[in-house]
Amino acid sequence: MGKKVKAVPEWLNSPIWSNPPPVPAPADPFGTDFARPVAPPPEPPTSVPPPPTYEQAVGSYAGRQRETREEEGAGAALRAHLLADFKSALSKKTVNMGELRRLACLGVPDGGGDVRPPVWKLLLGYLPTERSLWPYELEKKRSQYSAYKDEFLLNPSEKLRRIEESKLSRKKELNVERNGLLPRLEVTNEEHPLSSGKSSLWNQYFQESEILEQIDRDVKRTHPDISFFSAKSNQESLRRILIIYSRLNPSVRYMQGMNEVLAPLFYVLSNDPDASNSASAEADTFFCFVELISGFKNNYCKHLDNSRVGIRSTLSKLSQLLKKHDEELWRHMEVITKVYPQYYAFRWITLLLTMEFSFNVCIHIWDAILGDPEGPPDTLLRICCAMLILVRKRLLVGDFTANIQLLQHYPQTNIDHLLHIANRLRGTVAS
Repeated sequence: MGKKVKAVPEWLNSPIWSNPPPVPAPADPFGTDFARPVAPPPEPPTSVPPPPTYEQAVGSYAGRQRETREEEGAGAALRAHLLADFKSALSKKTVNMGELRRLACLGVPDGGGDVRPPVWKLLLGYLPTERSLWPYELEKKRSQYSAYKDEFLLNPSEKLRRIEESKLSRKKELNVERNGLLPRLEVTNEEHPLSSGKSSLWNQYFQESEILEQIDRDVKRTHPDISFFSAKSNQESLRRILIIYSRLNPSVRYMQGMNEVLAPLFYVLSNDPDASNSASAEADTFFCFVELISGFKNNYCKHLDNSRVGIRSTLSKLSQLLKKHDEELWRHMEVITKVYPQYYAFRWITLLLTMEFSFNVCIHIWDAILGDPEGPPDTLLRICCAMLILVRKRLLVGDFTANIQLLQHYPQTNIDHLLHIANRLRGTVAS
């Protein structure tokens, strides 16, 4: 049997890659024929079409402008209709989460600044579906966050001072001290700044100093191109949220890059037109952040990296998903060029695509990630797989270096098309 000829990649069929046909060389005047070369016949004059009249030009331009206005009008009508559907869903006594998820997968349209904050809070389980319970739940959670700040943000010196004041207050109430003099404060070994005891507040404080420094550095690097994140008050809010989270979750603590995951949440909730909500954005963001990270928690636990639920398992699921839907691309990536998911998708997954797209585009993608009924982890994997399929032609002709560069600096793309491809992959992520 003859050897199978490999098909030419489709992108090479483009006219821009074709060479023009060679022009035949003129006869050599110094060859065997010394006759004077015959001049080529003159080319017939080409007829140049007359320029359009003023009326034609203006009419053509006006027609294009009219078509553009009609398209923009249709888009504006669609966005207005979708926004009205969101507000209708949120106004019901009991929010239908199935309906809300369906709408969220379409994306919250521009001008929905008063819609996205409650939608995200509902999708993350921060707000109950019963609207009558919202005031009670918000007050309870915000009060709880205030207590967290008192417990986890004070330095050991301030904590010990408050403990001693509490002890003195109790002694006064019991009339233990009858001579009218305040007793001398006694510093125990566990309360000494140089104590190495496990229960020592100072020892715990010094052990966490490295994490606190990392949080400070990361917060200052959060979207420096956006003025909102350059404000000192907003940076302090991000810092407090991350510190409290790390101390409440010792198995996860803080992982570099969590600031990027926190940023969209805090931005959206801080820009709630309802002043009472925007004033408490820090507290609301903290609990939404906890809910969001909980779905991806195993990806951040180092001791689970090599387990069946850690980040390596997640990357393996992405590989299996690509192989199922595009085996040719999978083979080229992982067999021929050895470009494995850990080289490019680790950042995609752990930072929830916040570094791959512009900030506003990321928020639009998050509408789908949070709203999809399959849940954020599976939806994120489908979007990552769709990102590969969308640039498959470039990947199939690239080598290791070219493909790594492409995927680590993902090109601008049509986000609606990307989400459409991800939606076509629904129900195919391995459990």
